[in-house]
Amino acid sequence: MIVKLNRINTISNYISFSRILIGVIIFFLLDKIQEDYSYRIILFTLMWIGFFSDLLDGYLARKLNQVSELGKIIDPLADKICIAIIVIKLFLIGEIDALYFWTIVLRDVVIFFGGILLTKKIKIVLPSNYLGKITVVFIGLFLGAVVMKLNEVTWLYVSLYYISLIFSYLSVIGYGLRAIETLNWNNNRDV
Repeated sequence: MIVKLNRINTISNYISFSRILIGVIIFFLLDKIQEDYSYRIILFTLMWIGFFSDLLDGYLARKLNQVSELGKIIDPLADKICIAIIVIKLFLIGEIDALYFWTIVLRDVVIFFGGILLTKKIKIVLPSNYLGKITVVFIGLFLGAVVMKLNEVTWLYVSLYYISLIFSYLSVIGYGLRAIETLNWNNNRDV
């Protein structure tokens, strides 16, 4: 796979890179959430900025005709890095349990390396699909609930917990089926 370097300097790619920076800032601020509730509000705000940057980078890439192979890599990679940073830190400070931690981390590892293998095989980068995007929304909602200490609103907290876990498993299955379908299509095309 060859990534065209002239497509690196786009607004949408810079927005994706900024999401990684937001994740790093969140990582360090998460140490402070037990000290002062105002840190929870700051963190929640940063998480929403990251979420909207994810919507904005894709929209601008299409609107400004800046869709690129690199952008198809950076956008989901930025999501995975940002979510991993938050999930790892929340696990380390005891805000989420091991099941949630391992589900989210392993989901992203499987999808990331599966995507690399698929890209090497078919020589193009497949963009994220809607099931993956919906999953990230539910993961984000749950992580936001954790940061805002909504575990006291039990029904909401538990619902977001299980919905995000279910969508995490479904998204891995969905990406796997899509990879098989793409490989079959690619093999039939070559015949």
